Amino acid sequence: MLLRRERASDAEAVRAVHRDAFATEEGTTPVEVGLVDALRADDGWIPALSIVAVERGGEVIGHVVATRGHVGDRPALGLGPLGVLRRVQRRGVGSALMHAVLAAADARDEPLVALLGHTEYYPRFGFVPSTDLGITPPDPEWAAHFQVRALTAHTPEITGTFDYALPFREL
Repeated sequence: MLLRRERASDAEAVRAVHRDAFATEEGTTPVEVGLVDALRADDGWIPALSIVAVERGGEVIGHVVATRGHVGDRPALGLGPLGVLRRVQRRGVGSALMHAVLAAADARDEPLVALLGHTEYYPRFGFVPSTDLGITPPDPEWAAHFQVRALTAHTPEITGTFDYALPFREL
């Protein structure tokens, strides 16, 4: 498997990954498919933080993206969606994508990454409940699953309510 930045030519393959990873019923299009397209068109899109996993034959088998968010007036990142084709799930593709996007964000001197996700999966990547760092979720109902990962550039005064890129708020 190779990890690299998403290319414009990967857009349909990325849609297929999220369609496969998140579909709950045959023939339905999960919200994540449209969300990634909307994020690509948004000012919060950061090309260096849209990463694909590619098999030897060139097939895109996974994708993750982090986009510009804010904690108050301070820049931060919102992570997601993270999708992996079902046939290769539980083989380390998602973990590799997480490590890659977090390393790329840290290299850009981003202070933190926030996400709404499984509390048993994301702590292995250094995520903690957002309230541990004084950050509240945009929706109070998310509190139990809203997590953040402080990066090297994080400072303790970054506190307040997290705000995702506009496409997340329009869901």
